[in-house]
Amino acid sequence: MATKLDILYSKIYFRMSTAKRMELYRKLASLLRNDFTLMDALDRVYQVESEGGRKETEPFAIALKSWQENLERGLSFPDAVRQWVPINEALMLSVGDVSKLSIALDNVVRVGEGVQRISAAMRDAIMYPLFLFILTFIIIVAVGIYLVPPLIEAAGQDIVWRGVAASLVNVSNMANVYWPALLVGFVGAGILIWWSFANWAGRTRVIFDRLPPWSMYKISVSVGWMMSLAAMVASGGSIPVALKTLADNSGKYLRDILERTNRFIINGENLGRALQSTRTEFPNKEIIGDLAIYADMTGFDQNLTKIANDYLDSSVRRMEKLSSFMNSFGILLVSLVIAWVVFGTFEMQDQITAALS
Repeated sequence: MATKLDILYSKIYFRMSTAKRMELYRKLASLLRNDFTLMDALDRVYQVESEGGRKETEPFAIALKSWQENLERGLSFPDAVRQWVPINEALMLSVGDVSKLSIALDNVVRVGEGVQRISAAMRDAIMYPLFLFILTFIIIVAVGIYLVPPLIEAAGQDIVWRGVAASLVNVSNMANVYWPALLVGFVGAGILIWWSFANWAGRTRVIFDRLPPWSMYKISVSVGWMMSLAAMVASGGSIPVALKTLADNSGKYLRDILERTNRFIINGENLGRALQSTRTEFPNKEIIGDLAIYADMTGFDQNLTKIANDYLDSSVRRMEKLSSFMNSFGILLVSLVIAWVVFGTFEMQDQITAALS
């Protein structure tokens, strides 16, 4: 029998194992399409995950057994899995007509894999440049504390530094005195930027959304929103209900945009024109234009899915280009700092030699 600790660990592991979770959904959808009942499908997958019941404490086996028990108690499938899956997946299963559960599961898989792609692209775009910026900070502090002071001591107090050597000495003096404050400021700025991604909204944010790293976050969150919205509409949900559901389960940044959009929709505008009226340029002007055109045409749910898929592909390519630019900028920054240190050190040595001769 699984203990409470086993169940807690299983819930954490299940949520973190996105790729395996998507594969589980895919198996269930396939079994349902082949006329298995939901309980039979869950039991088949449970037998695989638990190796015929020999490993009942495996995280996915515990999850599947919990789902079966919840269904036996009369809960719907979305309610049965709600405590085990990320909120966006539970929402996609609960909004709209989910009598065709296989279709809903396919939509969850499509959105999950799409979000994985854009998240991976965003991670690649941020991590290496962040590493380079941290490396630059470490180089400056290390030079200021360990390299320059011995040269200053060897030169004596009477020397007047000039050129690049003077800048190196000034930075060294500042690093020796203020490096704890600089470190706190560097870390604090990083935390503040990270917090601002999901929690900063308003007119000023629209300006910053055009600049990295906020532009990358905007791309990432807008892709996830577009794909989730398309899945909900394809399952039979209305746009106002889907927008409200997504807004209620989003951070302040996205919630502010979606609530404003929904107000314009309630006043009679279609999705594209409502997004345009918010003046947030979310997701971007091209997508807003496409949505304004297709929203009044028949088959909007299919067109919305196509727009979302195309937006995912174009966003991944854009993120990759942005990542390449930021990587190049980071490498250039490190190279310039190293060159500055080398030339500054040579100038200090030349000026020390000239002062002692």
